[in-house]
Amino acid sequence: MPQRPNFLVILADDLGFSDIGAFGGEIATPNLDALAENGLRLTDFHTAPTCSPTRSMLLTGTDHHIAGIGTMAEALTPELIGKPGYEGYLNDRVVALPELLREAGYQTLMSGKWHLGLKAELAPHARGFERSFSLLPGAANHYGFEPTYDEQTPGLLKSTPALYIEDDQFVDELPKDFYSSDAFGDKLLQYLKERDQTRPFFAYLPFSAPHWPLQAPAEIVEKYRGRYDAGPQVLRLERLEKLKALGLIEADVEPHPLIQLSAQWDAMSDEQKQISARAMEVYAAMVERMDWNIGRVVDYLRQQGQLDNTFILFMSDNGAEGALLEAFPKFGPELMTYLNQHYDNSLDNIGRANSYVWYGPNWAQVATAPSRLFKAFTTEGGIRVPALLHYPQLPLKGQISHGFGTVMDITPTILDLAGVRHPGKQWKGKAVAPLRGKSWLGFLSGETAQVHDEHTVTGWELFGRRAIRQGSWKAVWIPGPVGPATWQLYDLASDPGEIYDLALSQPQKLNDLIGHWQRYVEETGVILSASPFQPD
Repeated sequence: MPQRPNFLVILADDLGFSDIGAFGGEIATPNLDALAENGLRLTDFHTAPTCSPTRSMLLTGTDHHIAGIGTMAEALTPELIGKPGYEGYLNDRVVALPELLREAGYQTLMSGKWHLGLKAELAPHARGFERSFSLLPGAANHYGFEPTYDEQTPGLLKSTPALYIEDDQFVDELPKDFYSSDAFGDKLLQYLKERDQTRPFFAYLPFSAPHWPLQAPAEIVEKYRGRYDAGPQVLRLERLEKLKALGLIEADVEPHPLIQLSAQWDAMSDEQKQISARAMEVYAAMVERMDWNIGRVVDYLRQQGQLDNTFILFMSDNGAEGALLEAFPKFGPELMTYLNQHYDNSLDNIGRANSYVWYGPNWAQVATAPSRLFKAFTTEGGIRVPALLHYPQLPLKGQISHGFGTVMDITPTILDLAGVRHPGKQWKGKAVAPLRGKSWLGFLSGETAQVHDEHTVTGWELFGRRAIRQGSWKAVWIPGPVGPATWQLYDLASDPGEIYDLALSQPQKLNDLIGHWQRYVEETGVILSASPFQPD
């Protein structure tokens, strides 16, 4: 009997399309670049608009509205509470990938961010992971630093405590030298070294970097000093040229213009520019440190003679984060006043444990170009992410695929490679959701030219923002103030930047897509509601 493959699924948190070197970025990511050069890069791979919905889809192969994360748990509004698919955690209507693999003899290991349930009975160990060390909420201080609170805590910090669990035991105290990416790398290496060598493994490594708060070791931040002083627009053009040179986008692509949601670079004071550039320097350092930890895991697999038999997937969970958190009433009261009282966000301290910053919409649109907007939107900037595969057993070396793919394809692909059947609509005597994604195995082995043909329909919805796609045609609904609050129509084959709205000139195509949208709502249980994260 041939040896069953191992699996290593690596997730970055809020990483933009062009951040890593293999996707046109200037950030030092030699380990990911090597995997890409010896593997397959995917340029039209899609997720949900934000983190927890994507994670639910990744681990189940179905839509997040079915899996329990119809909206983010932090965004549950009164009209959604108690509704099927809006539980705020991975529900029992789905069977999780690690549950199926463990049942089939795989050793299932996880180290990283969970964001699919805050209670012990909803943690990774309850959904099939044999060993797990995880951050349960959607974000936390990367050094574990938490100031002493003496007044009402703003919603942003209340929803992002350093709540970690190992297996079924909450972690009472983090080590003094704790840093999230290093800790996640350490734990996964520990689990791999302690594993049963007679069984194949499924390892899940979802980093919480480079999600805010932007924090990284000072010596790595220093390497990027001055690199971003020319501002986001210069870097955006630089990365676009590199993407073209790498063959990841067409040479004549028209990028969506930068949407000005915060101050223009030229209108900033010198001090404001320095602070903004420093935030980007820290972001770059976070990405580099994540890559270093990925390299440690890959090196271990190579030393153990397991690299050639390990299917490695790397991806981001959504587009780059461009939110102006200070503008969201949900994150109050008086978030900035609070942060200024309890953290030191002076220029020289940005990136340290007791700082708390994010980089905003201009830098985010550097990373999502040529696409429109960023995380939390159903435009391409929010849902089109970098992804790469490395698996020497298949002819992937140096390949680039421009075919459409979705995060829902991951579970069926891994099950196919492992020789494990999905149970369909029944599992252990209970009804479960069937797969909506499609296995890539035929495509990866060269048997088929593409995974999804032009008839495939895929829908998105989050915070009332909507999209439906069939082939290269996509209809998008973005509420105000950022969007027009009406359906827009784009042909992504000729307009990947979603610039030229064809809704008036192609009314039949738009009506067809709206019909598909209505079926998507019925099939997945979408309940439209306004976003609680609308800015003032």
